[in-house]
Amino acid sequence: MTKLTDSGPAATRPEQGAPAPRPPRVHYAWIVAGVSLLVLVGSAGFRSAPGLMMDAWNSQFGWSHALVGGAVSVNLTLYGLTAPFAAALMDRFGVRLVTVCALLTISVGSGLTVLMTRPWQLVLCWGVLVGLGSGSMAGAFATTVSGRWFHSRQGLVTGVLTAAGATGNLIFLPVLSWLVQSEGWKSAVMVVSLCATAVSVPVLLLMRERPADLGLRPYGATEGDPLPPADSGRAVARTLRVLRSAARTRPFWLLAGSFAICGATTVGLVGTHFIPAAHDHGMPETTAASLLALIGVFDVVGTIASGWFTDRFDSRRLLVTYYALRGLSLLFLPQLLAGSVKPPVLAFVIFYGLDWVATVPPTIALCRRHFGADAPIVFGWVLACHQIGASVVATLAGLARDHFGDYDLAWYAAGGLCAIAVVLCLALGRRGQALAPAQ
Repeated sequence: MTKLTDSGPAATRPEQGAPAPRPPRVHYAWIVAGVSLLVLVGSAGFRSAPGLMMDAWNSQFGWSHALVGGAVSVNLTLYGLTAPFAAALMDRFGVRLVTVCALLTISVGSGLTVLMTRPWQLVLCWGVLVGLGSGSMAGAFATTVSGRWFHSRQGLVTGVLTAAGATGNLIFLPVLSWLVQSEGWKSAVMVVSLCATAVSVPVLLLMRERPADLGLRPYGATEGDPLPPADSGRAVARTLRVLRSAARTRPFWLLAGSFAICGATTVGLVGTHFIPAAHDHGMPETTAASLLALIGVFDVVGTIASGWFTDRFDSRRLLVTYYALRGLSLLFLPQLLAGSVKPPVLAFVIFYGLDWVATVPPTIALCRRHFGADAPIVFGWVLACHQIGASVVATLAGLARDHFGDYDLAWYAAGGLCAIAVVLCLALGRRGQALAPAQ
């Protein structure tokens, strides 16, 4: 039987005195991680586009902020509902096939929008197709890649891949904003479509399913370390069983509720409506897009720092701090927005950016504390609640803008929601006993 080593299969024992084979200088896990980073950077850019085009669609088609926000809501809901099953799909059909199909679905969905003339076509293209494609590359993608390919440095790789979304915003938002302003929104969506297709090429050429396919062990693993288990063929059934088991517990609903508020006050509100809200105050859309991209820069710093804090401090207290500070910043935002970039709005960008995804590491840690071996699946369902919260607020904020003529009520309501999240996190209690995994 072939014996797996760090450098490859050792079917025969080298003769006495023969030099031992050299291990590869770069473990293939890092190549897989690099391709995964490219995919996640791209997918973040794809999801950020509708906020840039809201005013353009309003001018050309007469579509309200609420209508465009509704299409984004469909996108976010499908993203969230697909996420818990993404790992099961990757186990059943393979990471490469699922990822390529997801990217091509995004490409088709965004490309077809150049032909749309009716609101239902926007919902179908950007809501359904892009939502399903993005959801298939949700948090499970980073978790699957880091879990299969890395024995050591797992936390670092997961953190970097999680922060890839902010990097995608940093790259795509200024470029797409410039295209919308100078060439029109159709040019921007075609760039999104072509980029999604282009990203699928390195996935096809370089992505591999497991280290064993190349005769390798996961990065940092030795012969004594167990290999990641293969799919049992019942991953979807287990995903549903875990949901049924977790839904009977109080911690699940407290985590799901607080993370739904997290989605509502980030992706749903700021990610979707910050650019048109700033434009309402006279700020050019390109400038507002650059500020949103800058939030992504500080998001990377905040996420990595939050992971470091999570290893050293009580996750519950971290979440209480993050939600309280986020709520305060959103309450002040209506007074900070202006026609040009001034120090107060820059302070908000830095402060809010550090807090954007900082909630993820402590939320995952609390899932592990309360649900043990089922924590990855439980977090997938908690992430689904995050996206559902985001989808609800994406629509409600648009309705508020259409009715009142500004977003002030949305910002104040978001601050109040953060206060509720603080209460939910405090109700978790100091300690939790991990439940036995669902069979």
